[in-house]
Amino acid sequence: MTSHLLTAIVFLPLVGAVACALAPNPRVARALALVTSGAVLAFTVWLVAGFDTGAGMQLVERARWIPQIGSDYHLGVDGISLPMLALSALLSVLAVVASWNVTERPKTYFALLMLLEVGMNGVFVALDFVLFYVFWELVLVPMYFLIAWWGGPRRQYASLKFFLYTLFGSVFMLVGIIALYLHPEGGTLDMVALAGRTFPKQFQMWVFAAFFVGFAVKVPVFPLHTWLPDAHVEAPTAASVLLAGILLKMGTYGFIRVALPILPDASRAWAPAIAALAAISIVYGAALAFAQKDLKKLVAYSSVSHMGFVMLGIAAGTPEGLSGAVAVMFSHGVVTGMLFLLVGMVYERTHTRMIEDVSGLSSQVPVAGGLLAFASFASLGLPGLSGFVGEFLSLLGAWKSTLFSGGWVVVSAVGVLLAAAYMLTMVQRVVLGEPSKAVAGMTDLTLREIGVLVPLATLTLVVGVWWDSLLRYVAPVAAELAQRVMGS
Repeated sequence: MTSHLLTAIVFLPLVGAVACALAPNPRVARALALVTSGAVLAFTVWLVAGFDTGAGMQLVERARWIPQIGSDYHLGVDGISLPMLALSALLSVLAVVASWNVTERPKTYFALLMLLEVGMNGVFVALDFVLFYVFWELVLVPMYFLIAWWGGPRRQYASLKFFLYTLFGSVFMLVGIIALYLHPEGGTLDMVALAGRTFPKQFQMWVFAAFFVGFAVKVPVFPLHTWLPDAHVEAPTAASVLLAGILLKMGTYGFIRVALPILPDASRAWAPAIAALAAISIVYGAALAFAQKDLKKLVAYSSVSHMGFVMLGIAAGTPEGLSGAVAVMFSHGVVTGMLFLLVGMVYERTHTRMIEDVSGLSSQVPVAGGLLAFASFASLGLPGLSGFVGEFLSLLGAWKSTLFSGGWVVVSAVGVLLAAAYMLTMVQRVVLGEPSKAVAGMTDLTLREIGVLVPLATLTLVVGVWWDSLLRYVAPVAAELAQRVMGS
């Protein structure tokens, strides 16, 4: 008997979205969003608990969908998609709790959060290109409205820029999908089947270029990153958490799920260019983060830098590099989620995000200050916390790779030093400085706010100390994928 657990995880939030929109009052809408996202998280925990780390694609569901073009309703999960699915389920629950006090159009707000979860979860389990593309595009709509309706002063500009950039990338991805389908060796929209086909190298090069633009915009890779700081700064806190925690990972997940296994020859040929752009993203993002005076912008630019490590691991094509890429994806979602939540909590109390205006948190609000310092140390890659795991493996895998010069690894390592510089400078000013006027009257975090942050802090510590808690799922699939990329 086929399990329909993945269908429940993907489409239960759709039921929740409709229920929130039709709820009689905001209190019921909030409760429905919490129950729905909580149920999805419970299903996902059950999935993780029963997952066989030695097997390949699991809980596969398949049914005829659009027979005219050979498209099936095809879902499955493996050791690379599982951590992303779990992260999506967790952050969705925390986004609902963090948004508990939203007063402007709350029913619509929570309905959009639920709709966003449908797309995010769907991308990570779809194994048919039409299904993958539908979920990919679905994510754009609720995120656009979350920024445009509940964002900051420049929300209209930021939301439109986000939508146009990502839609631009999606068009290129669609061209790549159609090219694979129409090629004599293709003829199917099944992503697993296409990974077993062999395409001519010249064809692979052009199709990889199309997928590169589609995925790189989402990551984002320098120089396609300019939409990200605007979107992050203007987005409401919950949207920033999901944007950084999940939406950026959709781009790198696309490289791992689509580009590498289906286009291995092109992946090797493109590796030097991707490694160069990754190294530039790491250093450029870190340098811009160091220059920021706005706390939220600092975290936004740090994301450009951290996602560069993911791209470096992907370019390496080695088991260590690919394992490190997924580990950075997971850790960045957890740690940056914490940072955006904390910045939002500070902003709610002080109505400012300027670093000079929110100094001295530790003396006035020790819980908030302590958690901000903890998240900052994890972000800079301190050993013993989750940020170190992925960056170490990405750099190690890149150094062992034969696909590009070790010079790009050295340049990337400079980014680690820059991360320490901008994060420690921020901690020194914001956490340890003299209390500013805005901070002097602050109240510390509430139990609800602490409850949102504790799961993320716990994951940061557990993964940092016990690497195998994450890598036992990722490493077997990464090794198989590396063999496909390097051995074909």
